[in-house]
Amino acid sequence: MALATAAGTRPPLREVAGVPLPATTVDNWSQIQGFEAQPDDLLICTYPKSGTTWIQEIVDMIEQGGDVERCQRVTIQHRHPFLEWARPPQPSGVDRAAAMPSPRVLRTHLPTQLLPPSFWENNCKFLYVARNAKDCMVSYFHFQRMNQTLPDPGTWEEYFETSVSGKVAWGSWFEHVKGWWEIRKKFQVLFLFYEDIKRNPKQEIQKVMQFMGKNLDGPVLDRIVQETSFEKMKANPMTNHSSAPKWILDQSISPFMRKGTVGDWKNHFTVAQKERFDEIYKQKMEGTSIHFCTEL
Repeated sequence: MALATAAGTRPPLREVAGVPLPATTVDNWSQIQGFEAQPDDLLICTYPKSGTTWIQEIVDMIEQGGDVERCQRVTIQHRHPFLEWARPPQPSGVDRAAAMPSPRVLRTHLPTQLLPPSFWENNCKFLYVARNAKDCMVSYFHFQRMNQTLPDPGTWEEYFETSVSGKVAWGSWFEHVKGWWEIRKKFQVLFLFYEDIKRNPKQEIQKVMQFMGKNLDGPVLDRIVQETSFEKMKANPMTNHSSAPKWILDQSISPFMRKGTVGDWKNHFTVAQKERFDEIYKQKMEGTSIHFCTEL
């Protein structure tokens, strides 16, 4: 039976090793942990609302050699199985991945410590996209407002507190980003920044192409840049989640693809929140060499 989410009864989060996750994911935890990765798997890894759909479309366009029609074959969420997805009676993300031919492109929001061990054992390729924490928080707030499968975020003020304390699905932004940044040289990780893709899409898409071992010519690359622009993807029913039922994603509350900009946090953070956040950021990110840009 599908999970009914009547108004006011959104499912609570549960925890695995201190990381809050959707209850359906936790119920399916042994299947997720036992997932069998293959050496030619490419895993797209992101903290929620860091450009997941964007990088998926970029990867798929590269995979399909810039063939726009091939990229319209099915909606984006069905092209790359999401490992944590578990909503009986639908097949789980793990089931979908197991049924896929190689080479597979998969995706996850899991932090490094919760990833199924077979990914490390098989030395898979990981594509990580990080987005600055302030914009990420704003985007996640609006996403939680419209996503009926996650807890109601409450007011912006309430959500700010929930978020900085890491009590959101998939846990703390700080821990997530630091975890992937710290292992990037030990494994095959291409670590990208949302803001860099926004600033210079062609250069960043080229990096992805090389990482995937593909060699596409200039005109194809230009087409990929054009087709993966925010405006194109917002209008594309294969990427804008317009086919998702309202009881899962209620786009009358907020569109799935909202702004896709850098610096929208300034429209939400009060001066006091900005100062407090900067202080927390300094403490949490002390000792790490990662550097984000929060405006373009």
